Amino acid sequence: MWEAYTHRFLDDQGRVIDRSAGDRTTSEGEAYAMFFALVDDDRAHFDKLLDWTQANLASGDLTAHLPAWSWGKTDSGDWKALDGNSAADADVWMAYTLVEAGRLWHEPRYESLGRLMAARIAKEEVVLAPGVGTTVAPGSKGFHPDDDRYILNPSYLPLPVLEGLSHADPHGPWGAVIASLPALLSQAGTRGFAMDWVVAGPNGVQPAPPPVEPSAGKRETQAAGSYDAIRVYLWLGLADPGTSGLKELLSAVPGMAAYLKGAVTPPLEVDGQGNVVRAEGPIGFSAAVIPYLMAVHAKAQARTQMDRLEATRDPGGSLYGHPVEYYDQNLALFSTGWSEQRYRFDADGRLHVKWK
Repeated sequence: MWEAYTHRFLDDQGRVIDRSAGDRTTSEGEAYAMFFALVDDDRAHFDKLLDWTQANLASGDLTAHLPAWSWGKTDSGDWKALDGNSAADADVWMAYTLVEAGRLWHEPRYESLGRLMAARIAKEEVVLAPGVGTTVAPGSKGFHPDDDRYILNPSYLPLPVLEGLSHADPHGPWGAVIASLPALLSQAGTRGFAMDWVVAGPNGVQPAPPPVEPSAGKRETQAAGSYDAIRVYLWLGLADPGTSGLKELLSAVPGMAAYLKGAVTPPLEVDGQGNVVRAEGPIGFSAAVIPYLMAVHAKAQARTQMDRLEATRDPGGSLYGHPVEYYDQNLALFSTGWSEQRYRFDADGRLHVKWK
């Protein structure tokens, strides 16, 4: 599947291309692809991804800059960073993957760069949010509309990755970030569904509409659980069962497992009160919930999602869905790699891979 993914979405320079979004590239896409390359023992692609990211998203120097989150074609026809702000979901995955790549490939340069990125994330993106505690803001700028509130994204905080960073950087804030996860996920009124965005303030954590992107034509006005929130279930499902605090976190988001007792597919969108407003989630959503359903011992529901995933496999390319969409393939790579035991995280967040 990784080979099929590289043929469809990765160019010769190491740029991951989202063809459903104007051929743009995100730091998230680069970070995920670096992780997949590591799991596949594909150092050639890993180096290209790292080099392209550094040259184009980090002004040529990842030791000095967190990567810009969005790169693509401007209105004037130039190809460059469209928004220089960082994206913490990409940053934590990239830092973690570099640390683990250094360990597994015996390359100290990767490991040092990963620890340095972790230190920069701690300096530029880690915040103290009312009602939550020490956590990671979605980017180095913005997301703090006033002194009392932060806009946060629960899917930007993958538990096994944070565990890994806490051991790679034991003097950093990662233990405190992990300790704040239950408060971030426990949102009253959502019927146990994860939300895309939340606001943390003096009154606790509440569902929130997404923040404004500079390129957006208008602002969404409703809180929802959808394309971002689906990763909350995925990350928790990927964590080792012995990971400290995992049971409490799984108990904070029972809504998806409860819904799938009576439904065949995960919902595309739930509102801020946990009501399903769009029922038929894409194939990537089915892939994402498989590890989560296994973690909560909902094996029959997991089997249904596995059947749906396999039924939509492209026989010519080992990808999934009709049409084959970029985001679905990322979710499916995480899920199938885990299901096939090509990688595992241990309770300390250390990555274990199939290759020697």
